[in-house]
Amino acid sequence: MGVLLLRTDCFFFLACFCGLGFGNPNKCDEVRKVFQLRQIGPNQLLPLSPRLGSDLQVCMSKNQTCCTKKMEEKYQLAARRDIQNLLQTSSSSLKFLMSRNVAAFQETFEVLMKQAENHTNTVLQDSYGNMADQAVGPVRELFTDISLFLLGSELNVDDLVQRFFDALFPLVYNHLINPGLSDISPGYAECVRSSSRVVRPFSGAPGLLADQIARSGVSGKLLLQALHLGIEVINTTDHLQLSRECRRALLKMHYCPHCQGLTQSKPCMGYCLNVMRGCLASMAEIDTHWREFVHSLEGLSARMHGPQDLEQVLLGVHTLIHDAVGHAQKNGPRLSAQVHKLCGPPSRRPAQSVSIQHSSSRELIPLQVPVRVSGDSLAVRRRDFLNSLRLYRTYYGGLADQLCVSELASGDGLSCWNGTDIVKSYTLRVVGNGIKAQAANPEVKVKESDPVINQIIDKLKHINQLLQGKSIPKLGTLDQIETGSGDAEGRYSGDCDDEDGCGGSGGGEIKSKVQRVSKLSPDVTSDRSHHHHHHNPSAEGSEMGRSKSLGLTGSIFVFMLPCLQMLLGL
Repeated sequence: MGVLLLRTDCFFFLACFCGLGFGNPNKCDEVRKVFQLRQIGPNQLLPLSPRLGSDLQVCMSKNQTCCTKKMEEKYQLAARRDIQNLLQTSSSSLKFLMSRNVAAFQETFEVLMKQAENHTNTVLQDSYGNMADQAVGPVRELFTDISLFLLGSELNVDDLVQRFFDALFPLVYNHLINPGLSDISPGYAECVRSSSRVVRPFSGAPGLLADQIARSGVSGKLLLQALHLGIEVINTTDHLQLSRECRRALLKMHYCPHCQGLTQSKPCMGYCLNVMRGCLASMAEIDTHWREFVHSLEGLSARMHGPQDLEQVLLGVHTLIHDAVGHAQKNGPRLSAQVHKLCGPPSRRPAQSVSIQHSSSRELIPLQVPVRVSGDSLAVRRRDFLNSLRLYRTYYGGLADQLCVSELASGDGLSCWNGTDIVKSYTLRVVGNGIKAQAANPEVKVKESDPVINQIIDKLKHINQLLQGKSIPKLGTLDQIETGSGDAEGRYSGDCDDEDGCGGSGGGEIKSKVQRVSKLSPDVTSDRSHHHHHHNPSAEGSEMGRSKSLGLTGSIFVFMLPCLQMLLGL
């Protein structure tokens, strides 16, 4: 009776072994399909059937596996590529906002410059007739120099403004102060020009205009330079070189479950947070300085009014020049005597039949204030830009959480991958954001902050000082802040070895749009459930079943050995 019972038990376990064992040639088919679909590597790397994984370095398991060492290397490259694509996707809207507004502000500057130049020429033409025709060149040169200054050239504003008024004085002398039947000779005009800084025909107008352009121009330059630096910050973090520990953790989280046939599994939320907060610990250190950057831009914009309102200053240049010319004309006798003393009597060209009559009533024509187009207003553009930028002030502090909530992790209450198996919940401690918090991270060891991130933080600190007016450079110049595309091949840190395949990040495209974090980010109050991915309960059950079947194999095989021996003996 005992022998019969034992024989029955043995047949039962043999039947179980035949149903659950890896003898089924279709066991790795799903892994093969995903491997091919995601273009991770050639299918020849996959084993035909489950095997022992003693050669694996990260995806180690006591069960048999559908992975080889070569597959593990390909999976690690794919995991890094996936995260880098996800980082670029998550920052794409912020990067577009910054780039679009750099172009918009530059375009607005150019439009304002052309408007100011046209207004100046029109006013001079209306008030001073023939002189205005000869003043077109100096006026164009003035606004060209101002434009170059705003767009980054380190021109001295005092010099460029004085150069304009020096060129203007011979025209004022020739047409308004000491008009004759013909123009003064080039040599005499040069002497008059040289005397300008001695006789000061325009009183304090050159200094006033230079001061207004310098004050408002420095603010405009700072705004553009800050936006360029913002783009550099984004480019740098988009191409962040991940550490070896991080790459191995990403492999374990994303693709090690594939080795056990769990191709549809997602990491538990706490597990994902630990991995991503560890990988992006250095990036989280940007948070404080990025928030200050946004706040400092708001402060700069608030100060850009009155003497620092570039639009108001540029559209008021024509008035200042008109009044300066009027001042010289009223003081004509005094100026004529001073020029005569310095340059002698006027030397003129041969007489030409050109009318040089100037109506004294021209200068009494009231100036028309240029009409501003609100849509092109710098103030309106700044306001709209800052309203959009405020939404991203916590971007770097909540990035790891955002990626887990909206893209990577399993939803609440669903079975998930904890790095070893499919479970109901993650039980290890979940650490916070930033370098210091990673000392207790059970998933990723963070040795030190990334030196490239430290460099970008230093640049943010510097621009924040300038934006806040704590380190204002001399009027007319601005300390250069090195900016770049962020595409710094070979610049980024992180240890690397041949095993990890650091040759390149590969391609790929993440099409899903990353949403903002809700509970995990202080600035968003939307329902967190909005970010959860839908899961098929039957699929979850099959994942649990597959995991358990793989786990049972070893114990069943050990129990079956005595049964086989007994049956052979019979």
